[in-house]
Amino acid sequence: MAISEHTHLTSTTTPQDRGEWSYWSGWKPLGKWGGLLMLFCIYFPLAWLALMSISERPLSGIPLPFSLQHYRALFADTKWVEPFGASILIALLVGIVSATVATLVGRALPRTRNPGGLLLLFLLPLFVPGMSLGAALFIFARSVLELKLGFWSIFIGHFVWAFPFSLLIILVLTTRFDNRLIEAASDLGASSWRSFWDIEFPLLMPGIIGAGLFGFLLSFNEVLRTIFLRGTEKTMPVWNWIMAASQQSQVPIIFALATIVLLVTLPLLAGMFWLVFARLDKS
Repeated sequence: MAISEHTHLTSTTTPQDRGEWSYWSGWKPLGKWGGLLMLFCIYFPLAWLALMSISERPLSGIPLPFSLQHYRALFADTKWVEPFGASILIALLVGIVSATVATLVGRALPRTRNPGGLLLLFLLPLFVPGMSLGAALFIFARSVLELKLGFWSIFIGHFVWAFPFSLLIILVLTTRFDNRLIEAASDLGASSWRSFWDIEFPLLMPGIIGAGLFGFLLSFNEVLRTIFLRGTEKTMPVWNWIMAASQQSQVPIIFALATIVLLVTLPLLAGMFWLVFARLDKS
């Protein structure tokens, strides 16, 4: 009888009663405050940058007194306009091409015999150090393509970097796509193009837009690979880097320009995540 009671007590002992670390009651508040700390570390520097951009003496670290003189100096000096325009144009091309190619590859990849191996090959640029990839693309553009370094060499480098991210976004949708919809459309006499345009394309649209926005943002903010491929071309991040490294007097103006870029890119990034995740959950 005593043995059976002991066995019963042992069998009803829960992991919490045994005091296992995975059931420690402190994990929840620790995760909560750790998450809040990470959010503070991410967003406080961005807010502080915007605040210091309207400070009269931003390098002092003291916001007061406030002044718009650095924004006036920024718009009075047009040297940044050409790099900014080049960055916008390259980023637009990278976003459009990345979204288009990622859609084509993302539709075909799940239907291949070995999708995992092919996906690994497509994702390898994510794990190659930027300096190594930039040097490799420099040799490829100069020796193999015999391409003059500049706009198009930067475009190639940015596309190689942005494409894997765009592909992952598209695959979120294509791997969950119900192919029975295409089969039903085919049984009803619809052509392959009509099936894609009327069925697949509307369902893939949030991912396509998200892939394009992600490619745009990655290209617009790229520095390391651009240094190897730019020749005499200057993009906005490279221009910022050169100015900050060579002229300390330009740093407050760079704060103002960085704030403007931040106000443009953050809404785009928020829109991309809303399209990919919120719209995907609703559909």
